[in-house]
Amino acid sequence: MSNSIIPQHIAFIMDGNRRWARERQLPLISGHHKGAEKIEPLVAYAAKRGISYITFWAFSSENWERGKSEIGFLMRVFREFIKGSVVNRMMEKGVRVKIIGDIESFPKDIIKGVNEIVDRSRNNTTITATFALNYGGRKEILLAVNKILKEIPPTPFNKGGDEGGRFVDESIFASYLYTSDLPDPDMIVRTGGERRLSGFLPWQGVYSELYFTDKYWPDFDEKAFDLVLEEYGRRERRFGR
Repeated sequence: MSNSIIPQHIAFIMDGNRRWARERQLPLISGHHKGAEKIEPLVAYAAKRGISYITFWAFSSENWERGKSEIGFLMRVFREFIKGSVVNRMMEKGVRVKIIGDIESFPKDIIKGVNEIVDRSRNNTTITATFALNYGGRKEILLAVNKILKEIPPTPFNKGGDEGGRFVDESIFASYLYTSDLPDPDMIVRTGGERRLSGFLPWQGVYSELYFTDKYWPDFDEKAFDLVLEEYGRRERRFGR
C-alpha cells in the first residue's frame, strides 16, 4: 500500500483488551497479554511506513481504581514486557523508548526496568515509541502549572502595564509538559468502540485528527493501521485557519 501523506506522530488509546477476553470467555490477563503482543509489530510497521513517533496509552492514572487482581495482572504484563525478548528486538531495530506519566507510583523493579530501557535506547533513531504510564491529561497540566508557579514569578501589573515580569506563552507552557521533546500527535486513534479521549493528551491533541474504531486493541493489525493512514490522507488539516 502507498500513501504520500503520512503522519509524523500517531498516538493510540489502546482500548478493548478486557472485552476481547470476555467475549472469548478467557481470563482478563489473556486480553492484556494479547494487547501487549501487538506493540512490537505495530511499532515496526509504523517505522516501515515512515512514521517517526508513535505513542501508546498503556496505563492511565485512573486505572489504579480497578480490582486488585487486575492491577496485579497488569504489573505482571509490564514486567514480562520489560524483561522479555520484545524489548531487545526493538533495541536492535533502532527504536527509541520514551515514557510519559508519573512512573514513581509503580513498583520499584518496574521503575528500574523502565528507566534502563529508556537509557539504553536514548541514541536510537529509527522511531520513537512513547508509552504513557500512570498518565492523566489533567494531572499533566496541573503538574506543569505548579512547576511554572515555582520557577517563573508572577508578573506584577499596575495601570501602566507590564513592569518587567515574564509572561507564559504556549511554547513555554509546552516545555513543562511530559512531551516537551515530542511533536504534537497528528492523529489520535482509539480502539474498542468508545468515542472519547478520556483525558489523553488534552493540550497536545487540540488539533489532532481523531479516529475511532470498534475493533478491539488485540485485533488491531497492519490492515487496520492502513485504514487509519488512508483516512489521515483524506483529512484536510486547517489548524483553525
